[in-house]
Amino acid sequence: MAAVAAVALAVSLGRWQLDRAAQKEALAQSIQTQGSKAALAAGDILQATQRDTLVYRTVRLRGHWLPERTVYLDNRQMQGRVGFFVLTPLQLADSPAVVMVQRGWAPRNFEDRTALPTVHTPVAEVVLEGRMAPPPSKLYEPGPSSAGAIRQNLDLAQFQQETGLPLVQDLSVVQTGAASEGLLREWPEINLGVDKHYGYAAQWFALAALIVVLYAWFQLRPVLFVSKDSHVSRQPE
Repeated sequence: MAAVAAVALAVSLGRWQLDRAAQKEALAQSIQTQGSKAALAAGDILQATQRDTLVYRTVRLRGHWLPERTVYLDNRQMQGRVGFFVLTPLQLADSPAVVMVQRGWAPRNFEDRTALPTVHTPVAEVVLEGRMAPPPSKLYEPGPSSAGAIRQNLDLAQFQQETGLPLVQDLSVVQTGAASEGLLREWPEINLGVDKHYGYAAQWFALAALIVVLYAWFQLRPVLFVSKDSHVSRQPE
């Protein structure tokens, strides 16, 4: 019974991994479809009733930077180097609304961890292209979040309370394009890990097959040999 239960569990886990792979393949297709749609404008973002449906859409925005509210997210990597993700709020043109823009990556000064990188922020109105994204990902942070320019994480709701800015919640914009203004923008491609789930599924199914083979070898083989030996012993001399 233990062998049967183990096989059933392994097969169940293998099928669960296949289901996860199918879900992520559907999500990957959705991301590709979102990215192929026409670029959003500011009005599309502000008028959307379900803003989560805008994620991964391309976007083209006009507005003015609010450089005094720039945040530098620490311990972020690009091209295998550790530095800052630089985030600056963008005051949208012809609107009081503000969106948080992940502008790019800048190296940090490891000799002076309080030093900020040199980032050029235009004063005049800018037009930027990017894609809609969830708020910046969060890293492990012992204790409460800091409120300075250099931070480990950024919570948009808390940032809105802290600054009083009419910040669009639950979304940010990842600026795309060539390196400029002292920032790299070689954002990693979205990898949902579909192959990983197929690999795990294969391992679980292989384990189930191994249990069956071992059960047959150690449990059924002696019975078969005993039966064969008994048959031979009954043969007339």
